[in-house]
Amino acid sequence: MSAAPLVGYSSSGSEDEAEAAAGAGGRPRGQSPVPSQRLPVPDSVLHMFPGTEEGPEDDSAKHGGRVRTFPHERGNWATHVYIPYEAREDFLDLLDALLLHAQTYVTRLVRMETFHLSLSQSVVLRHHWILPFVQALKDRMACCHRFCFTANRVKIYTNQEKTRTFVGLEVTSGNTQFLDLVSEVDRVMEEFDLTTFYQDPSFHISLAWCVGDAHLQLEGQCLRELQCPLGP
Repeated sequence: MSAAPLVGYSSSGSEDEAEAAAGAGGRPRGQSPVPSQRLPVPDSVLHMFPGTEEGPEDDSAKHGGRVRTFPHERGNWATHVYIPYEAREDFLDLLDALLLHAQTYVTRLVRMETFHLSLSQSVVLRHHWILPFVQALKDRMACCHRFCFTANRVKIYTNQEKTRTFVGLEVTSGNTQFLDLVSEVDRVMEEFDLTTFYQDPSFHISLAWCVGDAHLQLEGQCLRELQCPLGP
C-alpha cells in the first residue's frame, strides 16, 4: 500500500514570493525599502477563538459526563471499526423493559442512541491516513461473507479506565465469524502501527450506559433478573 502524499506549506512562502516580485521590478534598484508596519489586531478578533492555541476545551458536562480516554490533538481523528446493528421495534421494546428494571439498581443508566458490535479498540488516525486506512479495510473485508449470529446473554462491561459502565447483550453464537473479521481488521491496524483488538474479546451489543464504575451494583441479583426475559 502506498502512502498518501504529504505537501508541507510554510507561512514564509508568501513573504518570499512578495520579496521576489519586488526585486523583479516593484522598486527601483538601490532605493531603500520602506519599513513595514503591522497594524494591531483588535481585541474582538483576538477573543473570537478562545483556546485555539491550547486546543479545544474538554467539558464532560456537554457529553453526558463522558471523559476522553486520550487527549485531543489537532490533526488527529479518533475512530474504531464496528458493525452497525439496526434495531427493530421488538428489540427496542425488550430494551425498554430491561432498562426500566436496571434503573431500579442504577438510576443514572441511559439507553444507547445507536447500536453496534465493535471489531477494534478506539485508535487515533492522522488525517492523511484516513483514505488509505478505509481502502485497506475494504480490501481486507472483500472476501468476508454475510453470516447470522445470536446475542442473548446480558452482561455488564466497563471500559479500561473504569469511567463508564455498559449493559450489553453478549454474542453466544457466531463468535468464530467475528474472530475472522477481527483478524482482518487487526492486520490493517498493524500496517498503520495501531493497537489491535483484545486477545479474548467478548462480542456484544451495548444497550445502556452510565458514567462511572457501576458493575458491582449491576452484577449479581440485578444481572440474574435482567437475564430472565431472555431465557437461560
